[in-house]
Amino acid sequence: MTMNSELSAVLAHVDDNLDEGLERLKALLRIKSISTDPAYAPECRRAANWLSEQLQDLGFEAAPRQTPGHPVVVAHSPDQVGPHVLFYAHYDVQPVDPLSQWHSDPFEPVVQTDAKGNRIIIARGASDDKGQMMTFIEACRAWKTVTGTLPVRVSMLLEGEEESGGPSLPDFLTTHRDELSAADIALVCDTRMWDAATPSVITMLRGLVAEEIEITCARKDLHSGMFGNAARNPNQILAQIIASLRTADGSVAIPDFYDDVAEISPELKAQWAGLGFDEGAFLGTAGLSVPAGETGRTILETLWARPTCEINGMTGGYTGDGFKTVIPATACAKISFRLVSNMDPEKIRQAFRRHVEAQLPPDCTIRFTGHGGSPAITVPSDGAALQKAISALTEEWGKRAVITGSGGSIPVVGEFKRVLDLDTFLIGFARIDNKVHSPNEKYDVESFYKGTRSWVRILAALAD
Repeated sequence: MTMNSELSAVLAHVDDNLDEGLERLKALLRIKSISTDPAYAPECRRAANWLSEQLQDLGFEAAPRQTPGHPVVVAHSPDQVGPHVLFYAHYDVQPVDPLSQWHSDPFEPVVQTDAKGNRIIIARGASDDKGQMMTFIEACRAWKTVTGTLPVRVSMLLEGEEESGGPSLPDFLTTHRDELSAADIALVCDTRMWDAATPSVITMLRGLVAEEIEITCARKDLHSGMFGNAARNPNQILAQIIASLRTADGSVAIPDFYDDVAEISPELKAQWAGLGFDEGAFLGTAGLSVPAGETGRTILETLWARPTCEINGMTGGYTGDGFKTVIPATACAKISFRLVSNMDPEKIRQAFRRHVEAQLPPDCTIRFTGHGGSPAITVPSDGAALQKAISALTEEWGKRAVITGSGGSIPVVGEFKRVLDLDTFLIGFARIDNKVHSPNEKYDVESFYKGTRSWVRILAALAD
């Protein structure tokens, strides 16, 4: 059989076996793999064992690997040649609280039709990330059932701690670097489509630097009547420092902050302009109406391709009920920076600290506490593998797949680049209304069905 005839046969198999695939997804959804609660550790192990058995049945060399936390399932397709992909997803889920707001048992999946006439499956983890993960596994199942093999080499890394911060994964990747870095690219299915009809590939993730500062003036809190005007007030010093971080046009005022920031290409800017993004509606969901980012830039550009400086928390003095006329001894703030491609987290951290220290008056000291840092991740938009994935998605959905960015930071993607030197394509089929992390989480049956067909096509395209 030619690749085209094989592809048609595999897609037909997916069409004919959707219900069986949904039953397998239901079986996984019934496992209460809540990673944040130690009481559910046996359930996390059960989920890892279930996945390993499923993959072994498909001919993978698969097993749960122990970590200080929950197991990581590693699987490899044996005796394959050609391009090699590493697929990542996570089997752990968020707690179900508040249980009273669920319309059904969170761990007894229900398939029903919603008000728009769409079939949906309701359960904790249906969208994040068990339904997403199973689209890829079912695509592999279809290829193996119809042809006896896979069109490319496939390895899988299925994590059990993503919802609790992934504490074991960095060391696991380092320990198993030689085994996992043999792949050519990584694929992650833990994101959503641009809209219900438009598939997307996220190729830009912002990095992160987090800093906590504590300014100290007097040795103790002071009476504001006895010491007011005479004593330094750390709240005022902190307010002045924070006010100095931004200019009137919305840009960050720290010297050297933009040294390594590049403009996006005109082609990518034009594509984003054509997405039909409604800036007013976006801000309206938060009760806002006026963009606060850099003047002259679109919201999508400021979210995906520009660095940020945000004040995440401030404390100092008396904040309880009533009033206490005190000049506090200390004032604190938590400040984070989202970084874009080419920005060095440590360089930004040091630039921020120099900026703050330059503004400290006499009788003031400062303590900095760093809370981690990770670089931004960008995959070249003209890469051959990416273009193949976009073509495959476009063929399945009948609408041109778009390249998008993410304003957030996904640590595992950074770890794949840092430890394994792998670029990552984030391809997901969730929808914005999936109620991820909330009661009555759902996944559209169409997302499961067409997501599976999409992965069938992507694997074939990557083999070409």
